[in-house]
Formats: sequence, structure tokens, C-alpha cells
Amino acid sequence: MASSLRELRQRRQSVTSTRKITQAMELIAASKVIRAQQAARAALPYTRELNRAVAAAALETHGQIEHPLTSPVAQVRRVALLQITSDRGMNGAYSANVIRTAARMRKRMEAEGIEVYRYSVGRKIIQYNKFRDLPMQATWEGFSDAPTYGHAHEIADRLMADFLKPYEEGGVDEIHAVYTRMESMLTQTPRVRKVLPVEIVKADGVDVPVDNDAYIDQYAFEPDAETVLDSLMPLYIRSRIWFYLLQSSASQLASQQRAMKSATDNANQLIETLTRQANQARQAEITQEITEIVGGASALAEQS
Repeated sequence: MASSLRELRQRRQSVTSTRKITQAMELIAASKVIRAQQAARAALPYTRELNRAVAAAALETHGQIEHPLTSPVAQVRRVALLQITSDRGMNGAYSANVIRTAARMRKRMEAEGIEVYRYSVGRKIIQYNKFRDLPMQATWEGFSDAPTYGHAHEIADRLMADFLKPYEEGGVDEIHAVYTRMESMLTQTPRVRKVLPVEIVKADGVDVPVDNDAYIDQYAFEPDAETVLDSLMPLYIRSRIWFYLLQSSASQLASQQRAMKSATDNANQLIETLTRQANQARQAEITQEITEIVGGASALAEQS
């Protein structure tokens, strides 16, 4: 019984120490997720205006020139798949959801005879691919919870360089991104978005890039729309990657906060259970000691 009581107390102490860690991580994630949401909101005005400008330039040149970043190939033979996960664990199913979504996307493409190149962001997807000996064309890590525009710039430039490279030299025909959209503090949804080539579709009778509003401002282009579009497209792609990184960062922190709160609640319940079991064990131990004392006194009384 003494051994059982000692083990229960040791387990309770261990769980209490774990609870302190999960509580601290929950508070840290809660403070960081607010900053991540603020960063995502702060980037929206620039993103909207850039999208409208790109849409207007694309409309001006649509049907007149074939821009390499807006012209789809006749037959897609190779695609780039950008996968954005976290650098660390303890954030619930955040990274696993992205990995599963990317795996479904890859299987569907390979079933259509399309070769898939992997571009991985975050240690979780990098470790996943390395463990399964899956080749990766480029990797980035160390900034999943606090990305900067410089990281988006680097990733976007590498993707655009491979997109503009000829197929025979290892270039890709399309670029898709798998990231997590921050719907709310309770809901984060993995999504697949086509990055390149930028598609022009009909919206209320107007041709616009798929991620833009139907309303397009009127612009005067100097020197011409084609030159402006050449300058805007790299900024547009970097802005989209930057948006994906910000959304993924906020989603990761929200998922981590929720996971750590759940872990803390479970630790509290386990501590209550272990405390009750320890009290019962201590009560049984005292009862046994009293019984032994009473039995010993009775035996002495009979001898006398």
C-alpha cells in the first residue's frame, strides 16, 4: 500500500509539472495569435489594392498578349506543390490536416499522369517527406509561427523562377499551394489554391483573376499595360504567398492554443483523480495501521 501511495503521489507531481508547461504554452500561443491576426488584417488593404491593379492590367492586355504568368499550357505535365506546415508539434491536427490534404492532391495528380514537385515549408512536412524518402525541390523552416515578408519574397521568387523555366530544364507548368485558412479561433480549414498561372475567369460579365472582386477600378497605364503587368505580377505572387504564410501562422497558433487548453483541462481532471486515489490509499493505509495496533493491543491483553 505504501508503494502504491508513493507512486500515486509521484504521478500527481509529474502531471502537475506538465500542467504548468501546457498552461504556459497556452498563454504564449494566445498572445501570439492576436499579433498574427493583426498582421493578417494589416496586410489586407495592400493586398486588395494590388489585386485590383493586377486585375485591371490583366483585363487591358487579355487577348492582346500572352503573359507567361497568366497563360496556361495546353497540357500540364509537371506541377509544383507548395506545402505549408508548422516547425513544432503540440498544435493538434494542424500539420496533419495539411499533410493529408497535400497527399490527396498529389495522388489525384499522379493518377492523371502529372509529375509532382514538392516545395516544403515547416519542419513537420520536411520530416514527413524525408522519413518516406520523398524528394523535395526546396525547403524552408524556422519561421512558421512568425513569418516575414522576406520569407514570402524568397519562396515566391523560387516558385516563379521554376515556373518560368522550360519543362526540359526542370520547370513546372502549374503551381499549387496547400495552406490553412484561419476561419475563426475554433475553425481552421486546410485549402488548396492555384498560384500560377493566374486564371482569368468570367465574373458578372467581366474577366478578372479568380481571387479578385468583380468590381475593377479604372486605371491609366504608363507606359503601357503590358509593362505595368510585368512589374505587378511578381508583387502579386509574393503577396499571395505572404497571405498564405500569415493565414497558416494564425491557424497554427490558434490550433496550438486550443490543444494546450485541452491538455491543461485533461491534466486538471487527472490530478483530481490521482488526488482522490491517493487520499483513498492513505485512508486505507491508516485503517490498516489502526487495525494492526488494535490487534497487537488485544494480543498483549490476552497474554497478561
